[in-house]
Amino acid sequence: MAAPGATAPAGTAGSTDTVDVLVSGGGVAGLAAAAAFGAQGLSVVCVDPAPPVTEESAAGADLRTTAFLQPSVALLRRIGLWDRLAPHAAPLQVMRIVDAGGAEPVARLTREFDASEISGEPFGYNLPNWLLRREMTARLADLPGVSFRPGTGTAGLAVREDAALVDLSDGTRVRARLVVAADGRNSAVRQALGIGVRTLRYGQKALAFAVTHERPHDNVSTEIHRWGGPFTLVPLPDREGRPSSAVVWMERGPEVARLRALPRAAFEAALNDRSAGVLGRLTLATGLTEWPIISQIADAYTGPRTALIAEAAHVVPPIGAQGLNMSLADLTALLDLMGPDPGDAAALDAYARARRPEALARLIGIDALNRASMMRLRPLRDLRAAALGGLYALAPVRRTMMRAG
Repeated sequence: MAAPGATAPAGTAGSTDTVDVLVSGGGVAGLAAAAAFGAQGLSVVCVDPAPPVTEESAAGADLRTTAFLQPSVALLRRIGLWDRLAPHAAPLQVMRIVDAGGAEPVARLTREFDASEISGEPFGYNLPNWLLRREMTARLADLPGVSFRPGTGTAGLAVREDAALVDLSDGTRVRARLVVAADGRNSAVRQALGIGVRTLRYGQKALAFAVTHERPHDNVSTEIHRWGGPFTLVPLPDREGRPSSAVVWMERGPEVARLRALPRAAFEAALNDRSAGVLGRLTLATGLTEWPIISQIADAYTGPRTALIAEAAHVVPPIGAQGLNMSLADLTALLDLMGPDPGDAAALDAYARARRPEALARLIGIDALNRASMMRLRPLRDLRAAALGGLYALAPVRRTMMRAG
């Protein structure tokens, strides 16, 4: 075993490095995991086949944003990341839900969930994913026990009682006491372990991009429901002196293809129609990125010396800022349960018992919300609006929903 805090340099082909933790996956969740275990004084190797794109205008930039709810912010503080992120974050004080499912695309019912009802803090903070990658990789460079190897992927996995042997795409091998699979919905680690998944498909895709708008967002995140899926505006810091928000626009696949093919002026007209005018006129500020929408959960969350987190373990539609916050809840549980041996079987069993039922319950709830948001028949949309109004009117139910995220 490597001494805690020891740096694990990149090996040469055929060599074997020994570390405490190997993190497979260099997305936001994987980088957070590498920073978390590195902050614990463990030696860590983090690999990802694709180098991180850390500029908004660069090809392949992830134009989605992440809303970190308060439990996730607490973790980011704990592992030394929040000080880097806070200057770039937009607070989320109010979560607003708008039903625009009437005959015309205008708001017919608006309900606001204000964080001040349950706390003196905002619900959380929103940051662009490309910026998260930039700041997280910078944090890893400051941790002497962490080696980040972009451009290198996981090619094979063999597990033993005392360690896992991970073959990498550069021809090297890493011996780790714990492997953390943060390598996405098609996780190579999960497949190497033979763990299956249950997948729900909706025929939806999401467009993610940023806009500027006439009215200030006042730290209000707005989710607008008509049909096809929710249209969400999430606060961002001002852009060149103008109020700005991130957009996640979910529609059925053919409609997303139609929208992407529109000239800019026609796309902006459709964009403003769909937004129900809640922030005044919207102007496209970035390119568009597109993501398929599914729900998915792994049949098991662990294998010998291995823990699945984030989209390797669960995938949910982008509703209610649940996805990455569920991922960081995975990471928090791993850290809290970890003893002197980070891959201890008893700790991994406890992790699976704690996280999979919770994730499954949230997946079922988000699946129901997504299907409700997709409803096209007018009577069903009317029923959806009535249900929202009724739930909001019950203060104990409203506060319980806010505390649960």
